[in-house]
Formats: sequence, C-alpha cells, structure tokens
Amino acid sequence: MKYSEMLIPTLKEVPSEAEVVSHQLMLRAGIIRKVAAGVYTFLPLGSRILKKIEAIIREEMNRSGAQELLMPALQPAELWQESGRWGEYGPEMIRLKDRNGRDFCLGPTHEELITEIVRNEIRSYKQLPITLYQIQPKFRDEIRPRFGVMRAREFIMKDAYSFDLDEEGLKVSYQKMFDAYSRILKRCGLEFRAVEASSGLIGGKKSQEFMVIAESGEDIIFYCPKCNYAANIELAQGENKVILEENILPMKKIATPGKSSVEEVANFLNVSPGKLVKTLIYQTEKGLLGVLIPGDRAANETKIALSLDLKELHLLKEEDFTKYNLIPGFVGPIGLNDIKLVADKNVKKMRNFVVGANEKDAHFINTNIDIDFKVESFDDFTFVKLGDLCTNCKVELKEMRGIEVGHVFQLGKKYSEAMKAYFSDQKGELKPFVMGCYGIGVTRLMAAIIEQSHDQYGIIWPFSVAPFQIVILPLLTDSLEQKKRSEKFYHELERLGLEILYDDREVTPGVKFADADLIGIPLQIIIGKKLNQGRVEIKLRKTNEKFEISADDVVKKCREIVQKELEKLGDKSG
Repeated sequence: MKYSEMLIPTLKEVPSEAEVVSHQLMLRAGIIRKVAAGVYTFLPLGSRILKKIEAIIREEMNRSGAQELLMPALQPAELWQESGRWGEYGPEMIRLKDRNGRDFCLGPTHEELITEIVRNEIRSYKQLPITLYQIQPKFRDEIRPRFGVMRAREFIMKDAYSFDLDEEGLKVSYQKMFDAYSRILKRCGLEFRAVEASSGLIGGKKSQEFMVIAESGEDIIFYCPKCNYAANIELAQGENKVILEENILPMKKIATPGKSSVEEVANFLNVSPGKLVKTLIYQTEKGLLGVLIPGDRAANETKIALSLDLKELHLLKEEDFTKYNLIPGFVGPIGLNDIKLVADKNVKKMRNFVVGANEKDAHFINTNIDIDFKVESFDDFTFVKLGDLCTNCKVELKEMRGIEVGHVFQLGKKYSEAMKAYFSDQKGELKPFVMGCYGIGVTRLMAAIIEQSHDQYGIIWPFSVAPFQIVILPLLTDSLEQKKRSEKFYHELERLGLEILYDDREVTPGVKFADADLIGIPLQIIIGKKLNQGRVEIKLRKTNEKFEISADDVVKKCREIVQKELEKLGDKSG
C-alpha cells in the first residue's frame, strides 16, 4: 500500500483527553478517533491491526477444536430473566424496548443466548463435548469510560462457551482454552501471567484472568517468585509474616474517650494498629454478620461473600446502629450474642489484642478468642499486603500491575440448571450441561500491546500484529533513482507475501522518520544518498538498530528477518 493513498492522520501533539500511553499513541498514530465517550471508530491502520489479532485468535480457537458462530448483539430480556441475571446486572447493561414495548439488551456477554441455542440443538451425550465461539462487539455502559479502548462502552470481544457431560470433561475443555489463550498472547508478543480471580456476575467455582504485565495496569497482582502462584488482589492469599508468641493475659476494660478509629485507639494505647481487631457488621440475606479482621488490614468483601456463600453483603449504615444497640466506632465481639461472628485467619494467630467494648469511649485490651468470646469459623477475609508469605512455599509475595485481557471460567451447571438446558446421557436420563466460558478482549489486546511495547517515539508493533511488516522510506522525493528502487522493493516484497507500506509522500525525511516510528512498523528500509554506492539502510524498530547492506540483498534480508521474528512469536505465517 502506498502511504499517499491511505488515511493515516497522524498527530504531533498529545491529545489532552488521553490519560494512558496506549490511548495517546492510538490517537496520534491515526489508529482510532473518538465518536462519543467510550465509543471509537477504528481507522484503516486500526482495522488492519484488529484483523491481524482476530486472525491469530481464530487460528488458535480452531486449532483447539472450537467452532465459530455469530450471535446477535440484541438479546431478549426473557433469556436473562430465566438465568436470574436481568435483575442482578446493574446499570452497565444497556437496556431498551422495541416498538411493542418488549425488553431487550445490547449484549454485555452471551451465556444466556448460547445456552438457549445449545438446549434447542443438542439433545444427546453423543453430540458432546462441543465448544462454540464468536468474535463480536459487546456493550457495557461504563460509569466512567476511560483509557481509550481499554475501558470502552463498545468493544470487540472473542467469547467462547464449552458444553460437557461432566466436571471431568469441563476440566479438559477449560485446559484447552487456557492453552489456546497462552498461545494467542505469546503470538501477540506479550509478557503475561495467568492469575486466580473472582468469577463475579459470570459465576462458577473457578476462574483465571490473563494479565498483561504493565506499569499502567489497573489491576494489582500478587505472585510468588519461587512457585507459580499468582492471583488478582481480589483473591490473592497470603500468611501473616509475624506470629507473636505471648502468654495469655487477663482481659481488661479501659477508657478510650473520643478514640474510635483504629489509628486513634492505637496511638492512645501506644500499640501498633496490628494489635487491634476490627469488628465489621454487615447486612446479608441471612441476617447480620460480624467479621473480625486485624486492625492493619482491609476487609475483602469478595472473599467474605465467596466463603460464606452470600449474594448480598453491605456494611451496616451508621444510622442503623442504634436499631441493633450498637455504637459506631466501639463495636466489639464480646456480647454480640445475636450476631453470627466469623474471623479472618490472621486473627486466629493473635494474642492479647484490643477490641471495642460495645459501649461509648471504651475498649477491651488483652482479648483472646476461645477465652473471652467464640467465633463460628475462620477464613481468609482480608486483602493481601506486601510482606505476607506465600501459603505454598512461605516465600514473601511480590506485587506487580497488570492489564486484564482475558478471563476463563468453569461455570459448571449455573446456567444449564437455571435455564433447564438438558441432554440425554448414556442411560437415557436427562442431565444439565456442564459449561465453561472464555473471553478475550480483542480491542483491549491492541491497547495492552502498546502499553507493553512503546518508546518515546511511538508504538513498537510485533511483526505478528503490525498493520504492515515493512515500511519503505525513500528520503529524496526528487530522486528518480530512489523512486525506482523503492518501487522495485515494493513490488518484489509484496510478491513474496509480505505486507509493505511505501511512503511515497513528498515530505521531508524528518516527517517520514517521525511517522514511521510513531505508527510502529517493525522493519524500515531507508533509501538515502548511499544508494548511488549500492547501499541501503535497514532499521529494526524494536531496538532502533540500523545496519547497511547491499541494495541487491534487501529483499532476501527482509524476508529472513520477518520469518525469523514471526517464528520467535510462535507464528509460522509470512
């Protein structure tokens, strides 16, 4: 393709609306343009990159045995009402009515619709297992669209759904998708980690997120440098590094006038915040719940809800404390006879700690579980923090940031049972399908690649997803010799199946260099004054390494470089 014939509207200045590097560079490189908050047009370069990423995803999905279909974005409310999610999904779901007043939504995901298709088309165990996937726009009305296509209201996603006879079959299907995702991200040139994660509204007992490692990532990941353990902060588990061995002391009530926060009480008593235990009171569908956590830790409501199988979990509002004879800032476990008490596992190790006395301006010191009060159970109810130890090998956990680009779930029977999706097993008995679902953000992948692969000059695309693999840069626009040589390279390289951008514009060399670096074409052929000596310069965008070679060797050398780089990424094409 000739540059002069393409729409590549590059920008010199960084747009003020762009917060992160990927958003800035996608705007500057002429890849996207904003239509509305969280809604973007992909210009020709962006469209080419998307098609490259989609092709990689399709190849790996097909390789795994999955079959492609295409479902509508417009979904009837009845299906979501069957699963129970019509009411659970919040304002992120874009809802609308047709001219007859019937409720629909623009699909944020497709578990209900795929279950409807399979329950109507698959009747027998002989048709299982099966995995179906699509690549299609999704719609979520983000409360604050930001970071360009990273958190958009309309985005392109690949979503796949597996249907199996039983849990063992699901594990096989899940592993196939896990392996396919790993190959996809490798072929996209990404450094990534798969981490344990919460299943959220999608549901299921187990899920893992694929995180692209990037300092700009919104997600915090804790991982063990010794073993393979890694988890999103929502589910990360660790052990308290400090275990205090103390003799049990008698409990004592002391006055703490006007001291209600952890910091105020700790300073007043001249102890560390970790010597206190907070008693948090939650309202749940099962009644009031008291959760005890160390004073220096934050409650993780995702873990609490998962551990206790709760759908509703809300901290008691201050105006409701008097209704239950509780005093804000001074709540403690002693005397809470009508409230179920549970405790974080780290509290189990604590001795002689401080708790509220359930009366104004008073706390108990030297409090101990099983002596002064009892709890029903212990579990991990707090967020991990730096300094905690890996539960597997007792090595100190490390922290890094990541961008979630994919999520795989073991759904089990959540949707098939709710929607009465059954098949006949070997005995002729009706059984619910055992399901998995697997999503990967196509547009988000594009942004994640840029976040991980850029420099001060612009984007550095891997050869596998670059809009063009090679850009030809003749520097003298009035040189007939340079033009003829550029045309020769252009046609010969295209005949070899390589993707070429020929910058035939009548602009200065500086503009050509700046634009080539900005849009990130991985290999540059620079045709300058030394052409009269039969020499041409080649530049690798990733390293900015330049080297001269004979003009006669350019085509062969470029083909070798492209093939070698694709093979490094596990991509045999080109």
